[in-house]
Amino acid sequence: MHVEVVSPESITYSGEASMVVCRTVGGGDIAFLSGHVPDARGRILQILRHQNRNTKVIHGDDSELFAVHQGFVQTAGEKITILSDVSEAKSTIDIERAQSAKSKAEAAISLDDDDEAAHAALERAETRLRVAGVEPT
Repeated sequence: MHVEVVSPESITYSGEASMVVCRTVGGGDIAFLSGHVPDARGRILQILRHQNRNTKVIHGDDSELFAVHQGFVQTAGEKITILSDVSEAKSTIDIERAQSAKSKAEAAISLDDDDEAAHAALERAETRLRVAGVEPT
């Protein structure tokens, strides 16, 4: 099946895959397997969970992880499209920048626990760190 991971800035991934796994609102993780995707009449459109841990694209023995922040996953035949506000491949995540963003967000939250923008920034930074293989502390 063909998979695209897309954000307003770029196409983060475009290629073939045997399976895609992502986390949706109210449904937990959802997996799409090649040959088991609904046909064009049975399209699926799901909202991605805001605090998405990662999206995994598996092709053969290899897999790629992506930090995906909000958006949708949709199917159309053998095509899976992940449309997100921001998407980053594991290999492109700047760990120091993510750790700095996490610290700044935590500082803002310590001053105002109702700061929704700071909570969202903290979730994005923690997602980036998890996808990069660094467990946030």
